[in-house]
Amino acid sequence: MDSTDHVLIVDDDRGIRELLAGYLEKNGIRVSLAANGRQMRAALDQGAPDLIVLDLMLPDEDGLVLCRELRAGKFRTVPILMLTARDEEADRILGLEMGADDYLTKPFAARELLARIRSVLRRARMLPPGMQVTESAQMLEFGDWRLDTTARHLLDAEGTMVALSGAEYRLLRVFLDHPQRVLTRDQLLNLTQGRQADQFDRSIDLMVSRLRQRLRDVAREPRYIKTLRSEGYVFSAAVTAIGEPE
Repeated sequence: MDSTDHVLIVDDDRGIRELLAGYLEKNGIRVSLAANGRQMRAALDQGAPDLIVLDLMLPDEDGLVLCRELRAGKFRTVPILMLTARDEEADRILGLEMGADDYLTKPFAARELLARIRSVLRRARMLPPGMQVTESAQMLEFGDWRLDTTARHLLDAEGTMVALSGAEYRLLRVFLDHPQRVLTRDQLLNLTQGRQADQFDRSIDLMVSRLRQRLRDVAREPRYIKTLRSEGYVFSAAVTAIGEPE
């Protein structure tokens, strides 16, 4: 059976597509190419890749729109690495909120892209210790909430589903698997995105803020996620595994 990783590159710049394809193929990765949303869908009709490299700025459809479409359809579990031409934090965070698994700012070295691809694939195939989903813990209950770890649905006290992006789900899983434990920003970034923070990286702080909104948690008097100045964050609610197998 062919175990070669398959990456779909969606970028309107032909030069970038061909350069990346040549480099990745030399490193043992099978590559499919698409210049826009229409070609991306045509490529996906041939089968799901192991990862999608998706440019934020496309001529016909915005990359964020395509990311949201992918996350809402049958390819929702395929990892997405977002490319952005602007080194703006808001763009990076928006991509993560739409469901991207990681981002890379242009210009970048092909070697760095390869490293990011391998990192994202590794995370997708092997969750960090303590995050493996088991049959005996299909549902995690905390406060007024339940997280279905099989369907990846967050349910409130009335049973209403609250949508989570891929990044939000991973962050919540880390908190639920390590309650009452202080987690630094570097630890959270490594567990959710598989990399270390740089000096000005505030993506975890912004993702925590977004997750608090999903949980209707008040930052000044948080019930679930508390901030410890100069240390990190701690998930303070008790977590119970329910939904034992029949």
